[in-house]
Amino acid sequence: MASTDDSPPISVDSETEYSDQGAYEEDLSVSTLRLRSTFAQSLISSVVNYNYENGRRYHTFREGAYIFPNDEKESNRLDIVHHMMTMLCDERLHLAPIGPRLLNILDIGSGTGLWCCQMGDEYPSAEILGVDLSATQPIYGAPDNVRFEIDDVESDWTFINTFDYIHCRYMYASIIDWPRLVRQCFNHVAPNGWAEFQDFDVEWYSDDGTYDRESALGRWFKLFHEAAAQHGRELSPGPSLEGWVRDAGFKDVVVRRIRVPVGRWPKDERLKTVGTWNLLQVIDGMEGFSMALFSRILGWSPDAIQNFVAEVVKDLRNPKMHAQFDL
Repeated sequence: MASTDDSPPISVDSETEYSDQGAYEEDLSVSTLRLRSTFAQSLISSVVNYNYENGRRYHTFREGAYIFPNDEKESNRLDIVHHMMTMLCDERLHLAPIGPRLLNILDIGSGTGLWCCQMGDEYPSAEILGVDLSATQPIYGAPDNVRFEIDDVESDWTFINTFDYIHCRYMYASIIDWPRLVRQCFNHVAPNGWAEFQDFDVEWYSDDGTYDRESALGRWFKLFHEAAAQHGRELSPGPSLEGWVRDAGFKDVVVRRIRVPVGRWPKDERLKTVGTWNLLQVIDGMEGFSMALFSRILGWSPDAIQNFVAEVVKDLRNPKMHAQFDL
């Protein structure tokens, strides 16, 4: 990823300072779209065994390694995240300067498989492999050059071939040993190949002081960090990626930091759209982010979690909060 490109501060659109909370929420709901692609049909539950806990579904292969759900609600949220991150990257599926003659592409933590399928269409001559702990990728309708494997990317890699391009995106709170994962990427990237890591610094902030760290949302983040640390997972890998990548031996490292708004408050129309999608995915994901971590790690009851999540969502829906974080 030897240069750094930081995005400028985001201007606030004063016209989104709704006086009526209901009007804001109605406007937000109008923006909700279903992003699941027609080909992204998940494996039916009879094919794999899943665990069901407190109303959510979780993976069983390497059980507990991934703390978030893998059900349809979460899959829809992940597709929103894919759409949002593609917009942040100027409607590109990647930032690395890869050429059209790619032979092998690896996607780490492929999720619903949407990125792999779109890459398969964009690079029809390449063979694309997506790896994930959950079988939530399409079984019908994916491009012929795309395949998926259920595996743990933190295990020893046994790939015979190398990859011209390795893609690792949105793996926060999922990896125990990031330096080892990055080293495995380095060891399996082809000569003159590229690896791209996109991840967040989930430390929220605001330029105008409208994000309150003592609010329910601020308290939730403190508990979220505490529980993830006890679970042995890094919540904010983004700021550390450059160091891990350089330590692994990668050259021609380019770092780009992008501000990611939460909500409809940006003046720029593209960022307003990004912020809307971001707010939607955070609200939709709040229960899933919280349920397993808070119940298994912190010992909270499901009712206590639901009540706390309701308080947090109320904070998230405050149109006067101009929160953001970094990608």
